[in-house]
Amino acid sequence: MTPAHSILRRAGAVLAAGLLAACASQQQAQVSTAVAPTTSVAQADERLAAVAAERAAIEARYAAREAACYDKFFVNSCLDEAKERRRVALAAQRAIEVEAEYFKRKHTVEERDKAIAEAEAKYQAEEAATNAQPAPAPKAIAPVPPPRRSSVPDRIARRNARAAQEAAAEPANAAARAANVAAFEERRRKSEERQREVAQRKADRAAKRAAQQAEKEKAAAAEKTGVPAR
Repeated sequence: MTPAHSILRRAGAVLAAGLLAACASQQQAQVSTAVAPTTSVAQADERLAAVAAERAAIEARYAAREAACYDKFFVNSCLDEAKERRRVALAAQRAIEVEAEYFKRKHTVEERDKAIAEAEAKYQAEEAATNAQPAPAPKAIAPVPPPRRSSVPDRIARRNARAAQEAAAEPANAAARAANVAAFEERRRKSEERQREVAQRKADRAAKRAAQQAEKEKAAAAEKTGVPAR
């Protein structure tokens, strides 16, 4: 290596180190800048979503810078600078994330405390209103009505009277039932007799028709054969 080349290399290294230091100091100043306070839960959610998107973009830019460094003369210095940019950028996003998450946690605690305070105030108001009401007057005791007379003796007397009436009417009822039974049996006997007479007449007519039919058939046969019927 010639002295000129050595001098150029040292000069380049010094220049790169100076640029890196200046860039790092500037980025450190940017990181240390206070994050604007979050004012609502919706804004906190938007900031958290933006942080996630920006982190992905930071990683993409770092990958592109890292790939480009391998084409440069001072590879290590270029890689260090890319890493430092990535670190500073991620630190800035982390600061935003921490502030937004802190706001959401604080808002949750405040809302819970507010709900507890409102519930306690409502309870105290209800207790005060209850204590302010006058005590109810004692209820008047109604006189006890006299005991009612039992209806059991009357029911027993009515039942005994019905039983006596039924016993007195039983002989006449028994005679009427016997007469009804006898009349029914007589009607049944006459009906059966009429049915037998009708059946006998039907049998006689059927026998007569059969005899007549046999005589006709015999006469027809004799006529065909020429032999007189006997």
